[in-house]
Amino acid sequence: TLNSWNCQTVSTFYQLQNSIQSILKTSEFFLPVEFNYSFCAHLGQEPTADEAREESYLLKSIAWPEPSVLGLPLRQSSDPAQSYYTIQDPGDLQVGGQLVVKVQMHNFLGQPKKYGGDFLVARLHTPELAAGVAGQVHDHNKGNYTVFFPLFWAGVAQVELTMIHSSEAVMVLRRLREEQSDRVFFKSLFRSGYFSETTLCNMCLPHKQQPLCNYTDPQTGEPWFCYKPKMLDCDTRINHSKGGYKKHLLTVYESQFFQSGVNIKIPIHSAGVDNVTVQPAKVRTKGMHLEFTPSGYYYQGSWRPLSGVVMRQFNSSSVITPCLQGKMVYMYGDSTVRQWYEYLIAHVPELKEFNFHSPKNVGPYMAGDSNHNILLRYRCHGPPIRFTSVSSAEMHYISNELDGLRGGLDTVVVISIWSHFSTFPVQVYMRRLRHIRRAVIRLLKREPATLVLIRTANLQKLDPESSLFNSDWFSQQLDAVLRAMFKGLNVHLVDAWEMTLAHHHPHQLHPPPDIISNMVNFILSHICPVRR
Repeated sequence: TLNSWNCQTVSTFYQLQNSIQSILKTSEFFLPVEFNYSFCAHLGQEPTADEAREESYLLKSIAWPEPSVLGLPLRQSSDPAQSYYTIQDPGDLQVGGQLVVKVQMHNFLGQPKKYGGDFLVARLHTPELAAGVAGQVHDHNKGNYTVFFPLFWAGVAQVELTMIHSSEAVMVLRRLREEQSDRVFFKSLFRSGYFSETTLCNMCLPHKQQPLCNYTDPQTGEPWFCYKPKMLDCDTRINHSKGGYKKHLLTVYESQFFQSGVNIKIPIHSAGVDNVTVQPAKVRTKGMHLEFTPSGYYYQGSWRPLSGVVMRQFNSSSVITPCLQGKMVYMYGDSTVRQWYEYLIAHVPELKEFNFHSPKNVGPYMAGDSNHNILLRYRCHGPPIRFTSVSSAEMHYISNELDGLRGGLDTVVVISIWSHFSTFPVQVYMRRLRHIRRAVIRLLKREPATLVLIRTANLQKLDPESSLFNSDWFSQQLDAVLRAMFKGLNVHLVDAWEMTLAHHHPHQLHPPPDIISNMVNFILSHICPVRR
């Protein structure tokens, strides 16, 4: 037996075995010598002609304005402290109308900016009413912007405007996305008997004189590679985990545009009044044209969607359990959808978890209530995923999971996939969504009564380091793509972007309980809609 051999003999045996298998295995190969990161965006299955046209359209639709002159010093970049907004025609505002705000960006010299591209977000809120709504920012590409707010409640409403990144910072983020897609790196542990090795993994690995293990998914063609261990075979991989974050990604010049308290998530103040008084609606405001219609707004702390469903409140297990009775709820994706699983487990004592000895915060998880015939499951999406350690056997792609569902009136599917794709070219995210969209269409063709909900991206806390990996600008780009790709399908979006932007809580990757409860209420309102 191996146990009776000494280490030198075993080492020789593995080296001989490895050399033989290296000849026979086709999954070990070298990337092209002329390697560049643009190659990563075009791995995987070839899109159809229609999908290629869609990809081209989507890339154009999210193209970001560039500064007219590149390489300008910090003093000529956007300074939120010297920029300002003004409220237009604040005198006669009524519920059902809209508020228009004009923004003028200035640089650190106090001079008006002459080009656009700053990443701004806005909300209108009334703290006393726990009311809030997101605004839409329109870039005129001349250093000035217009913000539109629909008016949904009467009272004094406060304008809040924030510069997340300057246009100069956005250009740096775009460069990182296209040129440094490996700035988050991954690893896998390989083990056989007493021997183990750890190697670097990613969707696309730079060329080195080292063979690769090819873990491309046979169903979807989604690529994933690891460097081959020196002594072990590719089929001895036992897990996947986040390796870490690259350092020193920016030049000294680029670092100037990422300073906490200076040009990352800094409020822009009003040149005059910063609030308005909204009067109750009058007859003549009906049918007024709005430049922007959000998905919903908060009032008295409750999210009020504007279309698709009447919002209900599910404040106790006595209300949640009857709603979920006879349902199988499948949750797929990242940790932001896992929050919903955890919320239901915490608020519905009847749901009993099965102990799969899954790693904390990783899963897979499953809970059930046999008395009410409820099944609740969570599984993380396939790589790339920045979890601490996921068993290789549990690395499943969402599209493959959907193909394994029967579907039907008793089936609810909830998907969230965005955060772990922020460091990759947008085409990588489009490709993943294409596979999921195909699987959703197949599922709905099999069983049209299946309920499918998809969570959008949300804003989060940023500092100079996290901006390079998880910037809201990356998330906004992915969010726009997701909305466009699922538009027109019989799926429902949980608008996490607006639900975090409109709320008074500081932005966090994992929204606080107040927001999570509104999201879960929104989902349950779709599962158990109000009978008209």
